[in-house]
Amino acid sequence: MAVELNHTILAATDRDASAAFLAEMLGLPAPARWGPFAVVATANGVNLDYMKAGGEIKRQHYAFLVSEAEFEEIFGRIRARKLSYWADPGQTQAGEINRHDGGRGLYFEDLNGHLLEVITKPYGSGGWNP
Repeated sequence: MAVELNHTILAATDRDASAAFLAEMLGLPAPARWGPFAVVATANGVNLDYMKAGGEIKRQHYAFLVSEAEFEEIFGRIRARKLSYWADPGQTQAGEINRHDGGRGLYFEDLNGHLLEVITKPYGSGGWNP
């Protein structure tokens, strides 16, 4: 059997609101409950399991590969909510998107400060190398 990523756990102050936010922003099915988790399923079978955390939440980064049409829909939802977004993970290029590898990409934060990234081309697929 080949090794595949199956799921990861995201710390959240409100697991249900956080999972609903991610699902809505990415245009994914509504989260399901499984034990202490609110689970967001992606098309490639990887689940993002939101779990209520006590104390400070350490920021994590999650990147999602999407089609051009999905990018446009996600970008539209970001703008409709007037969310901040950046072209870079250092969040120095506010209000911009990147065009690495001939695609488009951007970063925005979830309700807990986790940095979410959407890209339309896998990094390195068009020769881009920072």
